[in-house]
Amino acid sequence: MSLYLCSLNSGSNGNCYYIGNEQEAVFIDAGINCRETERRMQRAGLSLETVKGIFISHEHSDHTRGVEVLSRKHGIPVFLSSSTMLKSMLWIEPELLRIFSANEGFQIGGLRVNTFPKRHDGIDPHSFTVSCNGITAGIFTDIGEPCENLVRHFSACHAAFLESNYDETMLEQGRYPIHLKKRIKGGNGHLSNIQALDLFIKHRASFLRLLVLSHLSEQNNHPDIVRRLFEPHADGTNVEIASRYTESRVFKV
Repeated sequence: MSLYLCSLNSGSNGNCYYIGNEQEAVFIDAGINCRETERRMQRAGLSLETVKGIFISHEHSDHTRGVEVLSRKHGIPVFLSSSTMLKSMLWIEPELLRIFSANEGFQIGGLRVNTFPKRHDGIDPHSFTVSCNGITAGIFTDIGEPCENLVRHFSACHAAFLESNYDETMLEQGRYPIHLKKRIKGGNGHLSNIQALDLFIKHRASFLRLLVLSHLSEQNNHPDIVRRLFEPHADGTNVEIASRYTESRVFKV
């Protein structure tokens, strides 16, 4: 059984990633509003009826904006850590609330979702992998630096959404205030293009079929820069770039 992946939106204006098999699916984050999520799912040819869980990586609004309405309207359980729940001040219907701990796994139909801590400036940030019948997809964004957890999980993936947030020169020469530049470049900020490329070259598995570069900065990056950087190193991996404006096509792995 294959996995199907789609980025509904990827960037500081909202993040939502779909991963599923032919029967059920999950969202990783829900950072665009419910109506827009519904529109993009319909355009992608995907059904919200298959979505059996929303997993929240951390409390920042670009990852949580649509959670409450989406969960309530469609009866979808929400999985997040207790600290993230408190910090986000989300109100989730009690019967739809699922609290997870670090390194906990969940079986959702034929999908296995695993959680693990990451480096970011949220209260209790996590990344996720989703597996089905020996195929594993990872969702690795909002990462300050590649830690042992990230390396281990990335190296087991057949497909991955991987952050490639900023071009170092563009950030350094850009208009962001110094404190924001330091936050982005710090160990709890975001991955640069070079950091993402280094992870890809050194730690990808021979069976990595799909890499979707994600969470590109609007001000400090450009898809053409990322494409030119990664494509010479693709070596058989399909390299795609997620948009901050619209949904991607549905990828089958």
